Amino acid sequence: MNKQTIEYAGVPVGIAVPEDGLFRFIAVKFHVFDLDQRRFATLGQLSGAVHSHLSTGERLAA
Repeated sequence: MNKQTIEYAGVPVGIAVPEDGLFRFIAVKFHVFDLDQRRFATLGQLSGAVHSHLSTGERLAA
């Protein structure tokens, strides 16, 4: 698997990069920088962390 774009509400917020059997998140939006460089076991866990982090209702700029 190559890099995969991670989106929230249709806006790309980062990429997932496979690394040692895990997925490293590289943030491209300020709103998710707290998650930058974290590693996740699955893409589902990564997406869930992004959704949970952004669930405050803050709107993303494209």
